[in-house]
Amino acid sequence: MSDTRHGLVTSPRSRAQILVDSGQLPHWQAVELEGGKFFPATEGNLQDSFAPDDIPNRAPPADGLIASGGHTDQRAILNQPGTHWARNPVRSGEQLNIRWDYTATHLTRRWNYFVTRDGWNPNAVLSRAQFEPTPFATYLLQHRPFWTQTGQLMPSNPTQHPITLPNKSGYHVILAVWEVADTWYAFYQAIDVDFIA
Repeated sequence: MSDTRHGLVTSPRSRAQILVDSGQLPHWQAVELEGGKFFPATEGNLQDSFAPDDIPNRAPPADGLIASGGHTDQRAILNQPGTHWARNPVRSGEQLNIRWDYTATHLTRRWNYFVTRDGWNPNAVLSRAQFEPTPFATYLLQHRPFWTQTGQLMPSNPTQHPITLPNKSGYHVILAVWEVADTWYAFYQAIDVDFIA
């Protein structure tokens, strides 16, 4: 399979990157965690509220399949619950630089960053109920319509986002979602973190 498309979070190391590094997941699958956009919505054929001329969505990944972008093949390993995932140490309120590396870029509308709720259960599958309902950070590309703004909507490779972390403690999961303007899809990356004092 060719590594000709898509991307993943390489820093801090996402679950996908960790599994690539350990040989448990082929790189082409790690960069292809593609599912319907507009998480945490559950339905498809929704228009972008900011850019209604963008391509509508397909239904986002179901609960329990969020970390794999909805895939049920070898990539489903990303959905395993438990406390065994390697964690990136972080601190509340600090700036964390998220780096996306692409094997191919797409016309992009936004990147959303969600985090698990206080009291979430790491031994249960990742579900919408496990995450805060709104992103704690968003990077929006405002140029519209997408077909006349191809230069402005093509992200740099790599893309880096300095995000300010919310006030949390202990083990949490950050869900990074890269939404594409000219397709139905987004790319999903789970990042395990440990908020230390």
